[in-house]
Amino acid sequence: KMSKLVVGWIGTGVMGKAMAGHLMRGGFKNMLVYNRTASKADDLVAAGAQFLEPVEIAKKADVIFTMLGYPKDVENMMLEKEGIVHHMKQGSLLVDHTTSSPGLAEKIYHAALDRGVDSVDAPVSGGDIGAKNGELVIMCGGSNEAFTKSMPLLDCFASKCELLGDAGAGQHTKAANQIMISTTMVGTCEALIYGHKAGLELDKLIDLLGGGGAGSFTLTKLGPRMLRRDFDPGFYVEHFVKDLGIALEEGRKLGVSLPGTALANEFYVAMMAQGGARMGTQGLLTVLERFNNTTVKTYP
Repeated sequence: KMSKLVVGWIGTGVMGKAMAGHLMRGGFKNMLVYNRTASKADDLVAAGAQFLEPVEIAKKADVIFTMLGYPKDVENMMLEKEGIVHHMKQGSLLVDHTTSSPGLAEKIYHAALDRGVDSVDAPVSGGDIGAKNGELVIMCGGSNEAFTKSMPLLDCFASKCELLGDAGAGQHTKAANQIMISTTMVGTCEALIYGHKAGLELDKLIDLLGGGGAGSFTLTKLGPRMLRRDFDPGFYVEHFVKDLGIALEEGRKLGVSLPGTALANEFYVAMMAQGGARMGTQGLLTVLERFNNTTVKTYP
């Protein structure tokens, strides 16, 4: 029964394309796709997906996934006059993987509810590596029923998936995730620059410390990329700055002081000013190298 579902996927960038591909290989072959830059969906179309405009997808799909850039993109795609929510079938399901604001997730939930549509805010963590390997961590907000409905599909590209509360809870959890990553990245870059200056073999340092108390995804997965000077985006800096903006804004609303996050955010804003908006987050190394007038040794 599940494989008969018509699945819509809107937003086939770095992450979305890989995730939609896992769904198709997982047996959900009846796939409708849309992307603003149509060529980014070519691989999925070649694999059997059909390219349609968002409103057409909304009218036909039993489940729609969205993976967009900014909260404004989400609001336009979902809730504007030609927004997909207004065209979806009663009893269908909407899953938004975009990192967006908790308030917007609640707004979408209520608009969908009025239409008889279930919705889940389901931002992800794991970057391009997690998406390609089908091992994303997915944090969800919404009703138990909607979450249960989405699980067989999410399982196609998730290693771990939890419902953390009502609409918006997924987005709050993603904010907590980005708060943690922001300062971990700063610490990782500082450690590599320190090690370089002290004459240590940085590939050995990463390998050793990755197995101890300082071990993290940032160190073990992105550290080696930094040493190869591979700053290609698993996750764009401009999107990370957007995420940190959401986290700091939500922190203000909750009356929570986030001094480490605020500092990390300034480093990333500096990186954007230096032309790094489309680099991966691991490119932060270049900003801290400039601070120290040094360049970490390149490893093969």
